[in-house]
Amino acid sequence: MIVFCKAKLSDIVSMQELVKPEVEKGIILFRNSDEIATNIRSYILAKEDSNIVGFGALHFHADDLAEVRSLVVKDTERSKGVGKGIVNTLLEEGRQLGVKRVFTLTYKKAFFEAVGFIEIPKESLPSHKIWADCIKCKHFPICDEIALIKNL
Repeated sequence: MIVFCKAKLSDIVSMQELVKPEVEKGIILFRNSDEIATNIRSYILAKEDSNIVGFGALHFHADDLAEVRSLVVKDTERSKGVGKGIVNTLLEEGRQLGVKRVFTLTYKKAFFEAVGFIEIPKESLPSHKIWADCIKCKHFPICDEIALIKNL
């Protein structure tokens, strides 16, 4: 049974191990231990028994705008609802905090559309997003990720 819970500082090493293949492929940005620790309250884990099988973060950009980022699910657990569960947990947390819109940058357009996101032009994203995160990406400035948004 999958349980969704907040991440703890003691989870950082396991989280980095889980995301490592996706970082190496350039699908997810590398986040060092300090960056994860600073933002640990943003992360939701999917755990089966005591093993982390997925996680994602809700990062805030304004008083009404947040981003789903760093979403990863262990290969063997994909297509089982784990990612959807993580996203729905993040969206509910956003609702409780007063977020009105949540966006994502992704290569998995169909997945996010299935949970109610719609595609938008990347140019409509906050410019500080581009300079804070995108500049760290190995694909920058030629970005082929898709921007999507969901109204809550």
